[in-house]
Amino acid sequence: MSLSQQELPSTRPYLLRALHEWCTDHGFSPYIAVQVDASVQVPQEYVKNGEIVLNVSFDATNGLRLGNDYIEFKARFGGVAREIIIPVGHVIAIYARENGQGMAFPPPAVSEVLPAAAADAERAPLRAVPSDEGAVSDEAGEPPPDGPTSGGGGRSHLKRVK
Repeated sequence: MSLSQQELPSTRPYLLRALHEWCTDHGFSPYIAVQVDASVQVPQEYVKNGEIVLNVSFDATNGLRLGNDYIEFKARFGGVAREIIIPVGHVIAIYARENGQGMAFPPPAVSEVLPAAAADAERAPLRAVPSDEGAVSDEAGEPPPDGPTSGGGGRSHLKRVK
């Protein structure tokens, strides 16, 4: 059975890697907006309205892995290193913080969103990572700006709230 006869794999992880590389190559900070549910392992205290925006630059993360199914890395939040695991299907945008250029994706389908009990059974609870596992920037702990702005060039109209 050929791929044309069955469902093709998602292009989302490939586009995320490409835009991350584009941001990095041009000196921009790549940020991702994530729709959070029980299957997303992020510090819940930074989640607002069911979403979180994360700096995924190499300076703000340690051990960044942009896989086909998950984005995984360690980052500091309020000085505490945390292990972050995000299903690729929950990334709803990736963009450059400096100019807002990037790409938005449709949110995950309802069938992809795990009920809290099922997700808790499938993954370990969020835990602090010892700080001697490598240096990561405190930048990920800052409240990130909102998602990408509409429109083309020019400066981003995002407002950072501390």
